[in-house]
Amino acid sequence: MIDEPTQPLDEAMLRALVPRVLAGLVRRGEDFTAAEDALQEALLEALRIWPEHPPRAPAAWLTTVATRRLVDARRSEIARYRREETTYAEPRPTAAEEGDDTLFLLFCCCHPDLAPTSQVALTLRAVGGLTTREIADAFYVPEATMAQRISRAKRTLRGRSLDQPGDLAVVLRVLYLIYTAGHAGRVDLAGEAIRLTRQLTLATEEPEARGLLALMLLNHARLPARLDSEGRLITLDQQDRGRWDTRLIAEGVQVLQSALAMQTVDRPPGRYQVQAAIAALHDDAASAEETDWPQILAWYDDLLALTEDPVRQDPAAVLGRAVAVGHALGPAAGLRETDQLRDVLGERHRWHAVRAHLHELNRDLPAAAGAYVQAAHLATNIPEHNHLLRQATRIRATLSQQS
Repeated sequence: MIDEPTQPLDEAMLRALVPRVLAGLVRRGEDFTAAEDALQEALLEALRIWPEHPPRAPAAWLTTVATRRLVDARRSEIARYRREETTYAEPRPTAAEEGDDTLFLLFCCCHPDLAPTSQVALTLRAVGGLTTREIADAFYVPEATMAQRISRAKRTLRGRSLDQPGDLAVVLRVLYLIYTAGHAGRVDLAGEAIRLTRQLTLATEEPEARGLLALMLLNHARLPARLDSEGRLITLDQQDRGRWDTRLIAEGVQVLQSALAMQTVDRPPGRYQVQAAIAALHDDAASAEETDWPQILAWYDDLLALTEDPVRQDPAAVLGRAVAVGHALGPAAGLRETDQLRDVLGERHRWHAVRAHLHELNRDLPAAAGAYVQAAHLATNIPEHNHLLRQATRIRATLSQQS
């Protein structure tokens, strides 16, 4: 029997309930795919019934209906599950319990047997509550392709033990991949990654989880200033810092400080904390000229020390350090750094873009223009390609005025 109406149907509430209910079903031993299918049927039932008769305990209602669907699918075990169905209501979980459910489900979706693309897709589907079409739109692939990817992931998990389904480092990497996928279609993937990482920090005291959240917040704070009115990229040094979200910056710094405070001599800051510290120094500068480049360079040294072969394993950090060297020690020093990277990174557009920036700092405009053109030639991202061409055009215009 449905309880008397207590609240209207809320799509956002439904979306928040899905990971908790699914985690509860999987945690008690249900097959991941069967549990999700049963929950989807329960959600359809909720959409039909709740507008007129919303339950007092939505999570318990969904759990009960999903359980009934699982019972119907396993008639040989119906007697045992009928006894389980007698419990209709559940106590409302605390924030920590909800976070624990999120962590468990994230671990399931980031199972080491899954490919990274499948981990991302399944996380967005099961934990994020996004539709297959929304995920497909976000990654610019056909809906059928994404549906196959998710189905393969579920088949891979079938029969697997989910007691210890994944590693926290893998979960953090998947969330970071979702964040860096950015903003596309009808789904703000960056915002979704921040939401999921917030939930993750409820369930673990791991400093790197907080470091990742801080990194996302500090980078996300600059979003309003990253594009001009025509949708063109604006580099960090040219952004209107008055448009940065100071609330997100303050929160990011606070989260980062809480993470760093948990470190010891034997356990230095991890990769996400170091990257967040670099982002915080950029965000703290009132202008590009006031950036604390020596401190940023020191953090880059710490970041590279975390990787055995940073040139091949973390080229973005190596190139970021070269820029920091150019600002802290002079552009000639930065160019010497990039010279040492030519054999490994010389075919990457970002290597040429960094060279162009350093040449411009060194007032060698012809070399800067040539490097920007080469970077644009190698860039595969259209907005970035167009930005690099505009940089080359700008410098050539300056050269024309000087001649």
